[in-house]
Amino acid sequence: MSDNVTLARESDPAVPPYDYNPSAWSQRIPICLVAFVAAGISVHLSLYQWGLIDSVFDPVFGDGSAKVLKSDTAKTMYSILGIHDASLGVLAYLGDAILGFAGSTRRWQYRPWLVILFGIDVIPLGIVSVVLVLCQAFVVGSWCFLCLVTASLSLLLVYWAWDEVRVSLTYLKIVWTEHQDKGLLWQAFWGLRNEQLDAAAEKLLSREVK
Repeated sequence: MSDNVTLARESDPAVPPYDYNPSAWSQRIPICLVAFVAAGISVHLSLYQWGLIDSVFDPVFGDGSAKVLKSDTAKTMYSILGIHDASLGVLAYLGDAILGFAGSTRRWQYRPWLVILFGIDVIPLGIVSVVLVLCQAFVVGSWCFLCLVTASLSLLLVYWAWDEVRVSLTYLKIVWTEHQDKGLLWQAFWGLRNEQLDAAAEKLLSREVK
């Protein structure tokens, strides 16, 4: 049993500055589960915005959710984007979940492009969620309970996802700092492997965990 544990640790090492591997399944599965929950909530909100259900669940603010989801601000966003903001949330959260499941436990090195794409999906979504909450407070003047829940989940996803994005960017920075070679950096970005890139990854792994 001890040999198996040792082998697992060697194949799934901690990545400095963290004392764990941000690409490990134990780190990514919670992200995916929360993203699925947020997508489910967004489906409910989206159905109301599309007029497919007559009411929206809100045990705290009563008809506040209806006012937010049918507000002039929401209608303006729909006229600009051609799709309701809740529907965009569904797509974004499902994207978080799908990208979270993709790749191995060393994808920070083998698939940096995937990790960065994951970060591009997760982090701006958190920012947008904060902006929409501010719109509820200062523009609409009403609150939407489930919107606040999804905004909170978005910020939680940002917090959980950032470490893996940071590790991948650090790996790419090491490649660039060591070699100043755009071609090699491009290879690293797409997850290609050679002695130079493996050495860059090992240099990251050998750093002191703070």
